[in-house]
Amino acid sequence: MADEDAKTGQGLTYAEAGVDIEAGDALVDRIGPAAKATDRPGTMGGIGGFGALFDPKAAGYDDPILVAATDGVGTKLRIALDTGRLDGLGQDLVAMCVNDLVCQGAEPLFFLDYMATGRLDGDVAARVVEGIARACAASGCALIGGETAEMPGMYAAGDLDLAGFAVGAVERGAQLPAGVAPGDVILGLASDGVHSNGFSLVRKVAERAGLGWDDPSPFSDGTLGEALCTPTRLYVRPVLDALRGGGVHALAHVTGGGLPGNVPRVLPEGCGAKIDLGAWTPPPVFAWLREAGGIAEAEMLRAFNCGVGMVLVVAPDRAEAVATALADAGEDVSALGRVTEGAGFGMTGRLSA
Repeated sequence: MADEDAKTGQGLTYAEAGVDIEAGDALVDRIGPAAKATDRPGTMGGIGGFGALFDPKAAGYDDPILVAATDGVGTKLRIALDTGRLDGLGQDLVAMCVNDLVCQGAEPLFFLDYMATGRLDGDVAARVVEGIARACAASGCALIGGETAEMPGMYAAGDLDLAGFAVGAVERGAQLPAGVAPGDVILGLASDGVHSNGFSLVRKVAERAGLGWDDPSPFSDGTLGEALCTPTRLYVRPVLDALRGGGVHALAHVTGGGLPGNVPRVLPEGCGAKIDLGAWTPPPVFAWLREAGGIAEAEMLRAFNCGVGMVLVVAPDRAEAVATALADAGEDVSALGRVTEGAGFGMTGRLSA
C-alpha cells in the first residue's frame, strides 16, 4: 500500500502531520538580520549551522573561565500569549540568563534560544526572537544560534514555550563572590516590577480579584495585562562598569525566593546579612498583590523581588562611589543593609506601601 500511495501521490507528508519545514526556513531568513546585528568581538560565522562558534580570545580574554546559565520566563508566558504582548518576552528570556551570569563576575558573550510550539506562526516567532536580539544587543551579547521546534500533539494551538542559554567569561581569579566580609554594604537596584518570577501567584491574585488581563490596571495606567508584561530589567552594562571600578565583592540576582532566598547564596560561611525593609519603596504592583491577594509580608518576600532586582555587596570604603556610578548610569540605588558577623539573614522594619 505504501508503494501504491507513493506512486499515486496520496502518501502522507510532514506538513499534513503538522510540521511545516518551509515555515521554519522562512523564519530563519527573517530573523537573520536581527541576529547579525548582535555580532560582537569573538563572533564567528552566523546562524544556520549545526553548531555556533565563538572565540573568547578574540573577545579579549587571556585566561577565561566560562560561565553558563539557562532559564525561561515561567508562567508570565501565559499572560503574554493571552494578551498578544509578545515583544517583551525576548528581554525577559535574555535578562533571566545574563543577569545571573554577571553575578559570577562574568561578561555575557553569547546566547542561544529554544522555542517550542504546536504550530509555527512565523510572525509570532519572529517578534519573540527579534526581542531576544534587541536584549542581547543591549547586554553586549551575541545571538549566535537557537532552535525552533514545531511539536503538534505536545502543545495546543497558539501555545509556545521558551528557554534561553547564555555563556559568559571572566578572567581566572576575578570570579565572584570574593572577599565578602562583615561590614560590607548591601546595595539594591530597583526592579521594573514583578520581572519573571512569581506569576503563578500573580495569576491567582488576578483571578481572586475578578480581573481580566484587558481590565484597567488598578495600580498603573493601561490594562492589567500590559502592566504585568513589563519586561525584566537588564542590569548587565551598569553592573559590569561597577565591577571594573572595584570594590564589589558579590552580586545576587533577586529571582525566585526573593531577597531571603538569594542574598544568602553569596555570603561565605560565618557571615550573615541584615536588611532594612523600609530602605526602599516597592513599585505599586506589589502593594496591589499584597492587598488583593491577602498575602503575608513574609510570603511576598519569598515569592517576589518586591522592588529590588539586583543586590551588590560592596566594600564600605567603595559603597558611596559605586552607588553614585550606578545612579549616574540610570539605576535607582538603595542602601539596604550590611553584612554581619555570624550566620543568619535578618530583616528589620516593614515593606513600604
